[in-house]
Amino acid sequence: MDSSSVIEDPNSPDLKLLCIYAFDTLISALSKETIPSVFPESLKSKKFPLFVTWTTGPSKNLRGCIGTFKSDNLEKNLKNFALTAAFEDPRFNPIKLSEVKNLNVGISLLTNFEKAKDCYDWEIGKHGIQINFLKHYHATFLPEVPVEHKMDKETTLRELVMKAMYMGDLEDVKDKIELTRYQSIKLFMSYEQYCAFKKNK
Repeated sequence: MDSSSVIEDPNSPDLKLLCIYAFDTLISALSKETIPSVFPESLKSKKFPLFVTWTTGPSKNLRGCIGTFKSDNLEKNLKNFALTAAFEDPRFNPIKLSEVKNLNVGISLLTNFEKAKDCYDWEIGKHGIQINFLKHYHATFLPEVPVEHKMDKETTLRELVMKAMYMGDLEDVKDKIELTRYQSIKLFMSYEQYCAFKKNK
């Protein structure tokens, strides 16, 4: 199966294995034990930018989210950012082994990058957006963020400018924003689903 057909079907068994791989990687690091894990053969040579998001419980409270826009080997990127999101997100303390039973993993494979005409040239729920302005400021929101927080475009952009650590207001810089829109395939798995998979393997 080529990468395009895999990516078009978020229910592909090979894509589900990416979530298993992320959990295996995290638990191996925390337990200091090597957990056998198989990376899907059909995706071994593929390159994608991605974000890994760890959340807790049914309410999916954010516990760590870090990724890259660099299109690198998928296996390498996933392993690196499963751990980076768990241990190096500056907003949170590193994840501990005792927390794993409450975790969910989300993996966003980023695709279809396009330079927007202006900062409003994107669709809520369809596009993630990355902004750059005044050379030093940049930030991104994945496609699901405005939807989950019930934000319109104006609010999303205002929050994103704040996320970029700019101390002024959106009105000061909206004509200077360079916006890139992108789409993503979002994969999700709870620890319970992970355990069920491992048990039935």
